[in-house]
Amino acid sequence: MKPAGLFLTFLAAANAKFLYGRQVFSVTSYNDLSISGGVAGNAAEEAFSLLRGPLPANPEDVSSDDLDFLDSVNSICNDAEKEAFNPAIEAASGEEADALQRGKIKNKVLKLTATMLKLTAQAAQGQDVADKLEEENKKLQNNIQQDEEAAGLPSTFLSFDAQTD
Repeated sequence: MKPAGLFLTFLAAANAKFLYGRQVFSVTSYNDLSISGGVAGNAAEEAFSLLRGPLPANPEDVSSDDLDFLDSVNSICNDAEKEAFNPAIEAASGEEADALQRGKIKNKVLKLTATMLKLTAQAAQGQDVADKLEEENKKLQNNIQQDEEAAGLPSTFLSFDAQTD
């Protein structure tokens, strides 16, 4: 499936068995959420599998606590990028640096997927986030493309001490 269609898939096919209007996510660590390790090429699917499954089928029913959770995923992934990935990439060279960069891209896909899920729910709940949705989707698609271009190549996981709210 093309990455651009994944959000439509989320909206149309998320499992409806979950309770609506109730928080479905709980506090977790960055290390438990991270998809940065393994290989490049399927970050979009990894991020969606991690974040969309528990959400209600109808984005209008996503709770404010879960919107806050998705926002905190963005925040801790952003912190990991700045405080872990960027310094590690700067200190490395060759394939080590390349594998770290691929891990950083996968981390960005997770961060932006959380943001897109949050914005999609906010839009469904009547908030005017159309411009932000368009802006963040462009970033997400760019990172998905970079991940797919490196498909099959090693991607480095970096441990980072942070928790969602």
